[in-house]
Amino acid sequence: MASQASLLLQKQLKDLCKNPVDGFSAGLVDDSNVFEWSVTIVGPPDTFYEGGFFNAIMSFPPDYPNSPPTMKFTTDVWHPNVYTDGTVCISILHPPVDDPNGYELASERWMPIHTKEWRESRDEFRKKVSRCVRRSQEML
Repeated sequence: MASQASLLLQKQLKDLCKNPVDGFSAGLVDDSNVFEWSVTIVGPPDTFYEGGFFNAIMSFPPDYPNSPPTMKFTTDVWHPNVYTDGTVCISILHPPVDDPNGYELASERWMPIHTKEWRESRDEFRKKVSRCVRRSQEML
């Protein structure tokens, strides 16, 4: 019997296919596993990311939506909320200390270098993003 999470994910994917969102597409990595999606995000117009094609894997936990999915870019992305390994940080609002419950280390929470670069060296930030956009276009 299918779990509530798998039924919800099937419905959400069906709705997304029926009513696509501009700049975003999703599908199953493996047709037998509704808990792992392959997604593509197109860089929005009038942003540093314009023209880029950024691929990622979204993994949903068995207790979704009570627990959030994880997302990992498989395309290089330079962004304050994305770690160098492509993992998206969803915990950026937590203070930079170890989680008292032991779920996350402080190092897993925030990449201050990207934010600092955005504030203080916008041209350098833009150059790094532009490199990622070019690489993503070359992969097509």
